[in-house]
Amino acid sequence: MDILNKQILVVGLGITGVALVRYLCRQGARVTATDMSSEPTSENVIREFRESGVTIELGGHRPGSVLRADMIVISPGVPHTLPELETARARNIPVLGEIELASRFVNEPIIAVTGTNGKTTATTLLAHMLTESGFRVFVGGNIGSPLIGYVDQKEKADRIVLEISSFQLDTIDTFRPRVAVLLNTTEDHLDRYANMAAYAESKCRIFQNQKESDFAILNANDSWAMSRINNILSQTLRFNADGPGNAQIYDDHIDWRVDDRKASFLPCPDGIHVKDDEFRLDLSSVKIHGRHNMENICAAFMAALAAGGTLSGIQAAVNRFEGLPHRMTHVRTVNGVSYIDDSKATNVDAVVRALECFTDPVILIMGGRDKASPFESLQDPVSRHARHVILIGEARYAIQNALNPDTPMTMIDSMADAVRLASRLAKSGDVVLLSPACASFDMFTSYGHRGNVFRDAVEAL
Repeated sequence: MDILNKQILVVGLGITGVALVRYLCRQGARVTATDMSSEPTSENVIREFRESGVTIELGGHRPGSVLRADMIVISPGVPHTLPELETARARNIPVLGEIELASRFVNEPIIAVTGTNGKTTATTLLAHMLTESGFRVFVGGNIGSPLIGYVDQKEKADRIVLEISSFQLDTIDTFRPRVAVLLNTTEDHLDRYANMAAYAESKCRIFQNQKESDFAILNANDSWAMSRINNILSQTLRFNADGPGNAQIYDDHIDWRVDDRKASFLPCPDGIHVKDDEFRLDLSSVKIHGRHNMENICAAFMAALAAGGTLSGIQAAVNRFEGLPHRMTHVRTVNGVSYIDDSKATNVDAVVRALECFTDPVILIMGGRDKASPFESLQDPVSRHARHVILIGEARYAIQNALNPDTPMTMIDSMADAVRLASRLAKSGDVVLLSPACASFDMFTSYGHRGNVFRDAVEAL
């Protein structure tokens, strides 16, 4: 792709947008960068760009800049349906996402992971599996470094492992992962998509450019994915299913019968691969828990082997992996009460999965910014597992109205007060669980910030 002297508009100046501007400038493009915020990044970055000849437009997107562009590249958080972008498409101005643009400059095999829940855990674990198998791995996308940053670096990897969001998939055109994983599809981001079918269609775009030699890994229990499996051209591998080509999860191990398709797996660094027709992964030393995490492990296991990983390297990574912050993380036990930070649970299904991990009574802290979530589906799980629900944030009244009216609930204004109330309500043996089912942006800057405030409140008890 030739971008020398092209007029390119970068929309969104977060981490990804900043990396885009730097790359495009180094390639000789004439760059304009725009953002709805008046302070999207640091003053030093803005000064750097202006000194490099970049035109900076803050506080809105100007129609003239959109129409003058030879190409528009948008950051993941920018809705691809903005009126300005629709106008550009109508004028045949290409509108690309950062992942799409960057992938056009990548020659190494890409392994991509998407799904409503578990993306970061599965992606991180998958990268560890391939590293332990002897590969040089770049990991990024929706986590860590933008892919365009990899394109700009001199040292290249053997494998590229990407977490991909539905927002990023909305703006792909030719993006082709050699191994693509769809972990699950449950209600989320319905404030951005017209309905659940549109959201599921976005997730399944991860497979649209794959060829017959590529691999698609899907959850056999995901009805949305299974309804679209006949449209996938690559070799489909399923977990939560029996029979050749599929993997099944048991209490202490995972079995995958790979059949003859293993012959076309991507090559391993030393050319050696497991020769049996059944791969078994031992789960007896796993440090993360819950059925959802076993599914994350299984999907990463299948993707790593399809990408050329070794069974010994994969097993070593699983044994050492301790999970990620704010995902069912034990903070502290106080007076026999366990406090669990699951701030990353930003949708209803994640809360259900969290509650299923406990047999002890739960004091549940929920609430935040609503994403048009179906809170009604929490009625039964909350009634079965929660002794009391503490509601915070903008969505607290919506959640209160959706839950069973017999469920004890209390409205609270701050996280610190919620934790203090939970400590008074909880008895020895109980669990206090922060699992919000909502975005964090009403009260906090991120789910990580929300989790840290919860942890600080627990430490202060």
